Amino acid sequence: MKFQGFNPYLPSWEYIPDGEPYVWGDRVYVYGSHDRFNGYAYCLNDYVTWSAPVDDLSDWRYEGVILESTSVQDNADRDSCLYAPDVAMGPDGRYYLYYVDSKRSIVSVAVCDTPAGKFEFYGYVHYADGTVLGEREGDEPQFDPGVLREGDRTYLYTGFCAVGDRSRSGAMATVLGADMLTILEEPVIIAPSEPYSKGSGYEGHEFFEAPSIRKRGDTYYFIYSSVVMHELCYAVSKNPTGGFRYGGVIISNNDLHIDTYKPAGKPMFYGGNNHGSIIEIEGTWYIFYHRHTNGTNFSRQGCMEVIRFLEDGSIPQVEMTSCGPNKGPLRGEGEYPAYLACNLFCEEESIYTDCTSAWMGGQFPKITQDGKDGDEEIGYIANMKASATAGFKYFNCTGIKKVKIKVRGYCKGEFQIKTSWDGISLGEIPVVYSNVWKEYEADIAVPDGVQAFYLTYTGHGSAQLASFTLVK
Repeated sequence: MKFQGFNPYLPSWEYIPDGEPYVWGDRVYVYGSHDRFNGYAYCLNDYVTWSAPVDDLSDWRYEGVILESTSVQDNADRDSCLYAPDVAMGPDGRYYLYYVDSKRSIVSVAVCDTPAGKFEFYGYVHYADGTVLGEREGDEPQFDPGVLREGDRTYLYTGFCAVGDRSRSGAMATVLGADMLTILEEPVIIAPSEPYSKGSGYEGHEFFEAPSIRKRGDTYYFIYSSVVMHELCYAVSKNPTGGFRYGGVIISNNDLHIDTYKPAGKPMFYGGNNHGSIIEIEGTWYIFYHRHTNGTNFSRQGCMEVIRFLEDGSIPQVEMTSCGPNKGPLRGEGEYPAYLACNLFCEEESIYTDCTSAWMGGQFPKITQDGKDGDEEIGYIANMKASATAGFKYFNCTGIKKVKIKVRGYCKGEFQIKTSWDGISLGEIPVVYSNVWKEYEADIAVPDGVQAFYLTYTGHGSAQLASFTLVK
């Protein structure tokens, strides 16, 4: 079933963060953890996989559950969650799923003959004497495994390092043998944690979590989440287990650092932790990452952006957009759901969503849904109070003369339609109290060309925004 060709790239009721994309055959598969809508913690659901044809990244197909959390040892009551996983194809042609559960700081491995079938437990990553990695004296805790296989060797990257924690040195690289389990070369630190970063070049962007590894040409790209959480950074080396130098930021899930359309220090979305990786699909490179919805840390959705490499191999930071896999501006005509907003903010600035499901509740605009987890409910924006702004980028417009919006809620005011976040209004659409979705419209001429759209609410009460429509 085709859902869309924009961000988030999966349907609005699916919550898969920590995306690790791979092309196998003629399809791209995305693996990640699995959040729950209105969840009270991270990664409450079983692992599932979605896939799409490499030549149509709007046609995502649900492949089903690939591993249940009850497969974790002593987890019949599901009190342990499945954190961010990764997958590699072994030298035997089978697919190996690496994961860490919330009870133990060790790396489990499951195996399957196909990339989207039922994975079966295979074993734990261990030393040659059988001791499990993470349980030997002196081992650092294992977390967020990322894997890359080359020949009979698999490179495993792990780690979690909070600011100020001197017990954890940084991101670890461990070399595994042909069985995908047994350690050939013991862990080495390839990117420093914050207490050990002085003089490293990583200062301010030290390793926090979410290690992922990709290779382009003869260069290894180590993707990770830094200590500022909202950004995915990268480091490069010609050696998979050493010599990595800091490269920069690829994406921020609140668009900090970007100054192409606003001040670099202004947050444009309610962000939080980030996790993802890069991949080439049909000649185009993308960064997969996640955004935060429902005002908390615990309902995260996968997004993707086109990236580019400069001649020196560096990756310029890209903006969050609504375009996703579209590889360019969206069609500047027709109805678009409000949940594809890539900017969401109000006058009272906040960078992060809430990690306790408390204070974000009604204070700031948020993308949410009706119903419960698993219901195929279309997302919308709630808490559109005075000054709340939803931004959508970008659309290729020609001859737009009218704009419609679909709104409900206890509100009385108007939505200003703008083409920049701080620009002048092209026109206003009045709205009034309604318990059901109601469509409003106004004659508003939009300049031709590639445009962003910003809808700012002014007035009383709190509006909910379901969609907007551009009409010629």
